[in-house]
Amino acid sequence: MTGPTMTAGTLETHLRSRRDDGRTLLMPYLTGGITPDWTDHLRAYAEAGADAIEVGLPFSDPTLDGVTIQEASNAALARGATVRRILADVAGLGEPAVPLVASTYYNLVLRDGPEAFCAALRQAGITGLIVPDLPLDEAGELTDVAAAAGVDLALLASPATPEPRLAEIGRRSRGFVYAVSLMGTTGERAALAESATALAERIKRSTDRPVLLGFGISTPEQAVAAGRGADGVVIGAALMRQVLDGSGPRPVGAFLASIRRALDKEI
Repeated sequence: MTGPTMTAGTLETHLRSRRDDGRTLLMPYLTGGITPDWTDHLRAYAEAGADAIEVGLPFSDPTLDGVTIQEASNAALARGATVRRILADVAGLGEPAVPLVASTYYNLVLRDGPEAFCAALRQAGITGLIVPDLPLDEAGELTDVAAAAGVDLALLASPATPEPRLAEIGRRSRGFVYAVSLMGTTGERAALAESATALAERIKRSTDRPVLLGFGISTPEQAVAAGRGADGVVIGAALMRQVLDGSGPRPVGAFLASIRRALDKEI
């Protein structure tokens, strides 16, 4: 991948450094294996100004994904995408230009076992992990195993999460805290949920870790609004809709670059 090479250190160190420099963090999402040239989208994302990239490992029975991400996962699975093939593709890129964060469901972690799964991620060059269906109360083992492999397990918080649990999530999360903007699934939306910035601000009161806000952020304007409360934003369905509709790496990267410019202008 082109662009500046990530220096030694954890995902969290990287994100903290950029945040502390005054940058609003941008983490776009890409379903692994969605197209034959899917890794070209990774390069386009990095060149467009991504601070980290979330790589979805498709699963046949998602619980938190909306229609667009489900469609993207189904397209990847229909092409024969597997965890091993996706990680082999990522490994073939060499040293990532920006940190890569895998996201998937716990079934896929259990399939190989946490130790083997996390070791495979790190060997491919992935330094972060999101497992949305893993409850906080059951996350201890995977958090420790991931950390031993050099992978930061980021935990999620929602608008319904009570204050004591938010504090615990902030303490135990690694890399960043993923703030889910609304009670629902991923997907494009006409407006940013009213609960979004309030949640980000609540989390930031209980932790110094970077807080990234996701779910439903679809336009540069929404990204700017989200970034006023959070340390950064996650863009997923809006990008995957373009890929599913046939857009190649260059136009999708151009759209992401427009979000980067809007975030930078706001600073």
